Amino acid sequence: MTISVWRYSHLALAVSSFLLLALASITGVILAFEPVSQKIQPYRAANFDELTLAQTLPVLKKNYAEISELSVDANQFVQIKGSDADGKSLTVYVDPQTGKILGTPARQSEFFQWVTALHRSLFLHEAGRFFVGLTAFLLLLITVSGTMLILQRQRGVKRFFTRIVRDNFAQYYHVVLGRLSLVPILIVALSGTYLSLARFELIKTEKISPDIDFDAIQSRPERKLADFTVFQNTRLSEVQSIEFPFSEDPEDYYTLKLSDREMAVNQITGDILSEVRYPTAVLLTTLSLNLHTGRTSAVWAIILAVAAGNILFFIYSGFAITWKRRGNRVKNKYSADDSRFIILVGSENGSTFRFAQAIHQQLIRQGEKSFLTELNNYTVFPKAEYLIALTATYGLGDAPTNARRFATLVEKHPQPHPVRYSVLGFGSHAYPDFCKFAFEVNQLLAGQKWAVPLVDVHTINDKSPDDFSLWAEAWSQQADILITASSEHLKTPEHPLEALTVTGITQTAQTDGTFLIRLQPKHNLNVTSGDLLAIYPQNDHRERLYSIGVLDNELQLSVRLHPDGLGSGFLHRLTSGDTIQARIIDNGHFHFPQKAPVVVMISNGTGIAPFLGMISQNNPRTPCHLYCGFRQRASLEIYQRFLDESKSDRKLTDLHVAFSREDKKQYVSDLIARDADFIMEVLNTNGVLMICGSLAMQKDVLELLGTTCQTKLGKSLSVYQSHGQILMDCY
Repeated sequence: MTISVWRYSHLALAVSSFLLLALASITGVILAFEPVSQKIQPYRAANFDELTLAQTLPVLKKNYAEISELSVDANQFVQIKGSDADGKSLTVYVDPQTGKILGTPARQSEFFQWVTALHRSLFLHEAGRFFVGLTAFLLLLITVSGTMLILQRQRGVKRFFTRIVRDNFAQYYHVVLGRLSLVPILIVALSGTYLSLARFELIKTEKISPDIDFDAIQSRPERKLADFTVFQNTRLSEVQSIEFPFSEDPEDYYTLKLSDREMAVNQITGDILSEVRYPTAVLLTTLSLNLHTGRTSAVWAIILAVAAGNILFFIYSGFAITWKRRGNRVKNKYSADDSRFIILVGSENGSTFRFAQAIHQQLIRQGEKSFLTELNNYTVFPKAEYLIALTATYGLGDAPTNARRFATLVEKHPQPHPVRYSVLGFGSHAYPDFCKFAFEVNQLLAGQKWAVPLVDVHTINDKSPDDFSLWAEAWSQQADILITASSEHLKTPEHPLEALTVTGITQTAQTDGTFLIRLQPKHNLNVTSGDLLAIYPQNDHRERLYSIGVLDNELQLSVRLHPDGLGSGFLHRLTSGDTIQARIIDNGHFHFPQKAPVVVMISNGTGIAPFLGMISQNNPRTPCHLYCGFRQRASLEIYQRFLDESKSDRKLTDLHVAFSREDKKQYVSDLIARDADFIMEVLNTNGVLMICGSLAMQKDVLELLGTTCQTKLGKSLSVYQSHGQILMDCY
């Protein structure tokens, strides 16, 4: 919901270019398979990268009566043009080591010709090339603006590759895939733009030609091709083409076009007659062509195909995000200057706007003048009598993005007359900073001379219609205007649920109330340790999430019983044989890394749950170190037997435990600080750190790791995050 130059630019660029961009992406996906299909042809010689011209040219000269040209294409297939012993002209692929004919070059298929022409020029010749070049440039701008939006969302470069808050399918994967394909798409856009500029000669390319002093050409001493120093020092892999002499006249010479220069070589003595290095513009054009087409690497061609496919997804998801965002926008019937009621909203993903619209529309229907906007749009409202602020809290008690300037604006723009205000906070009791920003807004308004409280600050837990109804009743009574909790506006989407049977529950008498519960699905589910289980204790909109550990094909949850806890109380009351309805939420970014040489798991409290499943499934015996924090030793007891067995079975390498209320009163961050050298060695050798537990613990550990990485490894923490070496799932 943030209104910013970057967002509007990103949207405007996408809207203005999506048709051509979609066409270029579709044809790009198709064309990416042409290099792959060519690479599988059996025309590349063994040990190609090791062959020199001194080894290959004598063999070819011996096998073929006349050779006019030798060329090496992007697939490193060697092709010669010339004639055979019978004088028949030929153009063939050959084995440069033996001279054996491997095949005959085939023309590009008509289908690929058609797709190539469409991709390059839209069948519009030079005009089409201009539009395609413009599309590449717009893609470059879209990529830059999209990167800036991710930086804004993630709050800085260092957090660029940290966990993404999952708002909805389109928005989540728009960001996740955008980060993963950022570099390939940026390369496609840059190379496409450069090739277009070169095509229209906006980038000047100097034409080079050999400058030969024919009077200085020597005919002695005569050397064999294999003895030419230049041929001995030139690998076949460096060659683009070789033009052979037309005759035995000393003034006819070999012309070698290499990857970075062109040379003329005396056909008798092997002396270099001329050597000219290609201008930078020529080298960049060749590089851009290789990168844009993937013609030199099948792997890169596949990456380009995936990137082009992602662009098509971005077009879809971008418009889905915009459509949803516009659905939350309100076309205000009255202006801010004329409105009696001002409704201000702070929301990171737009869900709070549903409640704001419910209020706004009811006021409009009753003939009142109401104006709805974001907290960042606060200003002087000349006729305002009532101000309603609805805001969520983001991250660790922070303001949502569209509310960060609110405090500054309130101080800058005092209202000219008294305004009765009410603050409504949205959040979840599952987080320690429940509605923290809403309380800050309430305190800020309470300190303004013009602000008069109408009702006390109210909080809404888990978007509860009941909580909203309590506020609506209190506000309506004081304002003498009826507002109700309309279920029509507050509907939440439904999800398919799975039936799970309780197979065991470990009740405890510990002070922290931690217990284990095991659940058996009625049929096989696609679930992995680290995924999330969503339960609905009252069969209503209220959802509770728990990290899953998969042990012996059952789902195990580690739960702390909270006083009056909705989810924990519901699970605690279950007994073996009971059945509940729940849904599995894929949490793929937090699965056990299969190829990591070492894995370090860091948790506190019930954050150990997914790690238990991962350790159980560690059949490859990947070295695995668990650092965990609890309040007392008794909290560890329900896990101790499993952890001991896992160590004996070599599925768990080491266990390090901190107790915050016993012995030395340590936290898990103290253990990380103690073993900082080992942790840094894990990162330095491509190992992976996994963090699960509270946001407060995560914050402490990341601050410690950030400082340690900089001092001991000379790199920022984001480097390791960008390589998938730090995985987090904290709440």
